[in-house]
Amino acid sequence: MEFVDALINVLNSTIRVSVPLLLACLAGLYSERAGIFDIGLEGKMLAAAFISAAAAAVTGSAVAGLLAGILIAQVLALLHGFACITHRGNQVVSGVAINILAAGLTIVFGIAWFRQGGQTPALPPEARFMPLAWPGAAALRVVPVLGPLYANLVSGHNLLVYATLLSVPIVQFVVMRTRFGLRLRAVGEAPLAVDSAGISVAWLRYRAVLICGLMTGIAGTYLSIAQNAAFSRDMTAGQGFIALAALIFGKWKPLPVFGACLMFGLFDAVAIRLQGVRFGSFEVPVQLIQVLPYVLTVVLLAGFIGSAVAPKAIGVPYEKEH
Repeated sequence: MEFVDALINVLNSTIRVSVPLLLACLAGLYSERAGIFDIGLEGKMLAAAFISAAAAAVTGSAVAGLLAGILIAQVLALLHGFACITHRGNQVVSGVAINILAAGLTIVFGIAWFRQGGQTPALPPEARFMPLAWPGAAALRVVPVLGPLYANLVSGHNLLVYATLLSVPIVQFVVMRTRFGLRLRAVGEAPLAVDSAGISVAWLRYRAVLICGLMTGIAGTYLSIAQNAAFSRDMTAGQGFIALAALIFGKWKPLPVFGACLMFGLFDAVAIRLQGVRFGSFEVPVQLIQVLPYVLTVVLLAGFIGSAVAPKAIGVPYEKEH
């Protein structure tokens, strides 16, 4: 039973850790399928994490925090779109600028507004998305194996976790089965053909960028007012970049991307569990555990990904022919 409980705890942590990765990865999928490379996922998540925590601290409302997080991510997404779609700027430079802007301004505003070294105040339960207990979870907890699975793995997550898991089949259907999804994929492969069909390339790409902003806003909000109870400096800790790696690993397809995010989440969950573990007289260094997910990411991408073909028009500005 101890092994079962430990396994359930690791799987539980895997799901919770995977949520921001999955949201950012699906956000990047929309953007990159439309031909807009978005290295600024990290910056949009970080800005949303700060603004959502700040709004929740001031208003005492988790919903207000969520809306604020989505709003700031949408503003940054539009800024990226304005630079890359309207003015045909370099997409990598624009994304890096957003990352730098978010990293700097979250600290500056955090210090100016709350005077806690760039952090926000600790949030009360009513200002957070708290875990939801499913019917019968407490009663079934004593049932061997199935009880802990239901009580600790199925039940006990917050609303954003369930919404994120539900978004995977929705994104799969939208991207692969709808007219909008077909046009989205086409504009990332052959924008000239889309334009020749009388469809606005710019408008399609702006919609993709806005969806990206929506999902990164939710991802950042999850970090600060669902998974945690406040914003802390640089709390995204490179998760936006890992999401890009998972997107490549999943070959820009929603279901494989979901599996890749779960795998990276499992690495992170195992790394957390290994902290403080001793093997005889040897204690695993914390720094080694913290770097483990990133090392494994590089190893997997370098040796096990196989052929991953990006959309042909990704990163290429489109200029309408006259």
